[in-house]
Amino acid sequence: MTTPRDTPASRRSRANGDGTVYQRKDGRWEAAGYVLAPGDTRKRVRVYGITRKEALAKLTEKIATSNRGVPVVSVQGSLAAYLTYWLENVAVHQLRETTHTRYTACTNRYLIPGLGKKKLAKLTAKDVRTWLNQLRTACQCCARGLDAARDQPRCCATSTCCGKRLSPLTLAYIHSVLKSALEHAVREEEIPRNVARNVRTGTPRPRRFEPLTADEARTFLTAARGHRLHALFELALRTGLRKGELLGLRWEDLDLDASTASIRRTLQRTRTGGLTTLPTKTVSSERRIALPAPCVLSLRTHRKQQAQEKEKAGASWVDSGHVFTRPDGHPIEPATLTRHFNALLRRAHLRQIRFHDLRHSTATLLLEQGVELVVIKELLGHAHIGVTATVYAHVRLRLQRDAIDLLGRTLGKPFEAGTNPDDGDDPPLCAASVR
Repeated sequence: MTTPRDTPASRRSRANGDGTVYQRKDGRWEAAGYVLAPGDTRKRVRVYGITRKEALAKLTEKIATSNRGVPVVSVQGSLAAYLTYWLENVAVHQLRETTHTRYTACTNRYLIPGLGKKKLAKLTAKDVRTWLNQLRTACQCCARGLDAARDQPRCCATSTCCGKRLSPLTLAYIHSVLKSALEHAVREEEIPRNVARNVRTGTPRPRRFEPLTADEARTFLTAARGHRLHALFELALRTGLRKGELLGLRWEDLDLDASTASIRRTLQRTRTGGLTTLPTKTVSSERRIALPAPCVLSLRTHRKQQAQEKEKAGASWVDSGHVFTRPDGHPIEPATLTRHFNALLRRAHLRQIRFHDLRHSTATLLLEQGVELVVIKELLGHAHIGVTATVYAHVRLRLQRDAIDLLGRTLGKPFEAGTNPDDGDDPPLCAASVR
């Protein structure tokens, strides 16, 4: 009597609902089964593999996803349906909430209106290129109807186009969102290739920033001494921490005796959770940095000041554990910190810059002092040293020019009287290092 164990693997019967697996004439294995589709319907899907085990594993994964209530999008459906599925069932679990919010806004504002009616399986690189060219040349006031919401129309409603165009950086961001969505479709074997990757948009110029000079930085620190958040501003300029990293600091992260700080989290306002503590931007952003002596001193003073505020607030004090708080102990809103920063710039009679430019100022001043690029990369928490090198390429170019000028002055200096030129037999008495 033949038992199921004795039956060949290719002939074993599968349980109801598990689908079928068989070998094709071309030697590949094909697995087919019914899964949940958009609209609370069911559809039959087919997956392929070189071996029976590979095809069965792919089908099992799709059926398991379907059993969790996640619909499997059809390639015959529209790109709009797939993008909605991707945002709600895939990207929401892989992206930070703030990033997911930007992806959703970009999709609803540009991708779905421009390419949403296209079939996912029939989308071509030409379609993507044509759509990007239209975005590049179209006035956004006219295309999105922005003029209708204005109290005093000044564009399409008055038959006078203002010519508001998308920046190259925005175009590159929109393109990257589409590439990410289609890349997931390729991984799920919904489409054979990512057509958005075949479209070149060009490399946009990096966003210009205006870091503080050494004199302006000293003026800023002087003006911040009397401010309630003096320790925060000094820490931002001397260490280059991000705004969210500064606001997310807790006293347990600081070791003032060892003069170190552990960066483990960031504080941000999200659409659903409000003011929320999140993990750092990247894995490399979670780091341990050394604190300068002035920062340690100002943090000790700030801790005493916070203890006085806690005693004054009494029962209304909220013990959040954060280093920088409001007078009642609640965490500080990022927008509130920006207002304090702008007011401090005006009081110091300095030009208006972004708070993030303090981070750029730290890196620029360190580079100009000859600090190695890898040290700055570790301090700032960049994922790759290439990011640091790219962002501060203009500073490195200036340092190269200074080094070349120094070498030129050395080579152009005539020999002093009474000295013998070096004949190459003896080593030089001293060597000046050129950075």
